[in-house]
Amino acid sequence: MNNFDFQNPTKILFGKGQIEKLSNEIPEGAKVLLLFGGGSIKKNGIYEQVSKALSNFDVIEFGGIPANPEYEVLMEALDIIKAEKITFLLAVGGGSVIDGAKFLSAAALYDGDEPWDILTKNKRTIKGMPFGTVLTLPATGSEMNSGAVITRKETKEKFGMGGPGLFPQFSILDPEVVKSIPQRQLANGLADSFTHVLEQYMTYSVEATLQDRFAESILQTIIEVAPAIIKDPSDYKAASNFMWSCTMALNGLIQKGVPSDWAVHAMGHELTALFGIDHARTLAVITPSHYKYNFEAKKEKLAQYAERVWNITEGSTDDKAYAAIEKTTEFFHSLGIETKLSDYTKEYEGTAEEIAKRFTDRGWLGLGEHQSLSPDKVEKIVKMAY
Repeated sequence: MNNFDFQNPTKILFGKGQIEKLSNEIPEGAKVLLLFGGGSIKKNGIYEQVSKALSNFDVIEFGGIPANPEYEVLMEALDIIKAEKITFLLAVGGGSVIDGAKFLSAAALYDGDEPWDILTKNKRTIKGMPFGTVLTLPATGSEMNSGAVITRKETKEKFGMGGPGLFPQFSILDPEVVKSIPQRQLANGLADSFTHVLEQYMTYSVEATLQDRFAESILQTIIEVAPAIIKDPSDYKAASNFMWSCTMALNGLIQKGVPSDWAVHAMGHELTALFGIDHARTLAVITPSHYKYNFEAKKEKLAQYAERVWNITEGSTDDKAYAAIEKTTEFFHSLGIETKLSDYTKEYEGTAEEIAKRFTDRGWLGLGEHQSLSPDKVEKIVKMAY
């Protein structure tokens, strides 16, 4: 197992009725900017619960943060933060709203000229404006980590950011919100969290036995609860396990002491930026091709995954590894998620070359756990995903 440091300061309030405790978590006298997305929280009762809990605070609202949080929209919110002297941010939504809050947390205290530099110049945030979250869509794990991804619509670019100053102070996770989530978003959440685990697990062994078991247990749980959640989102038992799996998939725990990949995300982000495809679905597009292209480097771990997660025990290491890739593809299909770029757009010609060029221009010359995926290899993987 590799050396690691681990600290996660986010307080989790999990379960039914926890939104009622919101006022206890926000500093007394805080001026709050309430951030949300397209307005679904005003239809499912969450907005009413949050408003009631915030009745003793000075609150300004900012809605309309899109599914891929856009820099241009967030800059409007930043103007409000500065003009109104906001002191606390509250994100009520899924990963996109929470990621938006993280960008605003960093930008509010940023002393540079152009907040976009936080993303393009990889500026880590050591101290941000304090914020909390009320999770309404399990998927990204953003409610318990310090990372975010922001899109700039005018340039069709999507970049990550992070730093120890961007952990939420608290996150409220009430599984009852799951019953109001549309089927497409439920499928996305299952695929997104599943792929998050794979990015931290599907590399090579460093004899981190417990870390592997943690990762495998999350994968098994997602596979187990997926049919129940898709069939009946009001199933509280399934919703609870789904929500907590999404959080545990990317709160830093399973990443410690092991190598991680994240090349699938790097390529997937570009597909979202270029075509507007749902983030989770771009991951499903890239994952099978990525594993096939890097088969020799990953086959030992793929075979372990086949045995422990999919109960495939017959055949050689190669046989089990290939079967694991097929099982993963079948899992995405079982959620109603297609796994080829051509299923989402007919304008895919030249996409691989464009992504490879972007990576070259940015100096991203070696992705993956071995830092060996050069832009020309990325081009081949994306073409395999057509």
